[in-house]
Amino acid sequence: MSALLDVRDLRVGFRQGGRESLAVKGVSFTLEKGETLALVGESGSGKSVTALSIVKLLNYPAAFHPTGEIRFGDENVDLLTLSDEDLRAYRGNRISMVFQEPMTSLNPLHTIEKQIGEILSLHSGLSGEKARVRTIELLTKVGIREPEKRLGAYPHELSGGQRQRVMIAMALANEPDLLIADEPTTALDVTVQAKILDLLRDLQRETGMAMLFITHDLNIVRRLAHKVAVMQHGEVVEAGPVAEVFANPQHAYTRMLLAAEPKGEPAKVHPEAPVVVEVKDLKVHFPIRSGFFKKVTGYVKAVDGVSLRIREGETLGVVGESGSGKTTLGQAILRLIKSEGPVVVLGRDVQAMDQAALRPLRRDMQMVFQDPYGSLSPRMSVAEIVAEGLYIQRPDLKLAEAREIVARALADTGLDPAAMDRYPHEFSGGQRQRIAIARAMALDPKFVVLDEPTSALDMSVQAQIVDLLRKLQQKRSLAYLFISHDLKVVRALSSHVLVMRHGVVVEEGPAREIFSAPKETYTRDLFKAAFNISPN
Repeated sequence: MSALLDVRDLRVGFRQGGRESLAVKGVSFTLEKGETLALVGESGSGKSVTALSIVKLLNYPAAFHPTGEIRFGDENVDLLTLSDEDLRAYRGNRISMVFQEPMTSLNPLHTIEKQIGEILSLHSGLSGEKARVRTIELLTKVGIREPEKRLGAYPHELSGGQRQRVMIAMALANEPDLLIADEPTTALDVTVQAKILDLLRDLQRETGMAMLFITHDLNIVRRLAHKVAVMQHGEVVEAGPVAEVFANPQHAYTRMLLAAEPKGEPAKVHPEAPVVVEVKDLKVHFPIRSGFFKKVTGYVKAVDGVSLRIREGETLGVVGESGSGKTTLGQAILRLIKSEGPVVVLGRDVQAMDQAALRPLRRDMQMVFQDPYGSLSPRMSVAEIVAEGLYIQRPDLKLAEAREIVARALADTGLDPAAMDRYPHEFSGGQRQRIAIARAMALDPKFVVLDEPTSALDMSVQAQIVDLLRKLQQKRSLAYLFISHDLKVVRALSSHVLVMRHGVVVEEGPAREIFSAPKETYTRDLFKAAFNISPN
């Protein structure tokens, strides 16, 4: 009996500007019915290109296959030889895909019912009431509560976890033989991630489908996969059963990935160190307006009575699910949004200051955002990006002096100062995050808000960024407010932790105590989802 999927000596190249380059170099693997194979590796290793080749979703003719076969099903057909018309019998029907970011895959102008209905109509010929019944059945199967009420919802009206469940419902609409999941949980909270993984595993047991799961998170591989193939620079460097590969990795790259989890201890903070930031009973309430005259009928209490204190050289970790108020808290402290309650930074209440008085203080309060590509202007060079704040604070700054400060900031963050005249798109994700950190450090701040600065990065790059942040903190005695849902990173960097839910602090204390013996059920649930990940 042949395997459901048999990839043989697959090579994938791209033509650009008269040049050809190989992204995948002779990859081979098999996948049986009911089995899960995880493709793992860092960004640029060729994982997604390999997966997209299976149903020929690459940008052809720019993409090409010098060699390779992709055999599928009992009929043992080579998918690479099929025309687009013939592939329609496989795409979305026998082979479905779930992508990393559902907001880019779901149509923002169509309701959930319409989007699932289109798939049912195209592949199963269902329409009208039959399609509606099947849509409700699918939404129920993927754990959407009260699915009848969600049929008319648009993607932006759903949470990240709900949107990903809708994507899974669409992928399963026609009961595929193979589900390709490309980083489907990367942007989700740990608790939502755990639920999505459990859902996929339950659905696999129920339907018998095979899964090709693409990820850079080895904890997910431990939890979900039967086999693993480790990719580096377009090649499979090691493959085999998950338990065997993880227990006895043979390749140096596999060993590096397994050891890449953020480690180390947060810096010890002197109990008498100066207080850099102090917040008391901070509130951020957004008005809810309704009716013809848009009268205020209530408030969303995004942050509701939070108090905290951060000393020089200390990292306060703020954890919680999406919507818990973490980012809003950080923005309120920096006075990027309106809030109530005293916010004292370096002994001055920023709430009582007008914009003119606040401007000189802003150099001491900086922020590093989650998405370095979204926060860096593609039209500005690295030198211009890092120096932008310098010119605002010091309008008389000479070019040579500015470039000297930029070079020092880049060197401090592990980047080559000689690259300062290049543009963001010429750098990897980890390098772009270093540029964002360099931009903040160029102003020599005393307090930095780090908003999910490692969530979009590979595990090895995460560890590098954590080490970098720790070194910068020790060198400059920085105070950090570190916002994250990745508890492993928080544990490696934070000396004190706040756990937030629905805008309030449900638990707080020294990080060592919180991680070793959480008191609240919510905190225990977060930790269970993040750390209690066991093999099949």
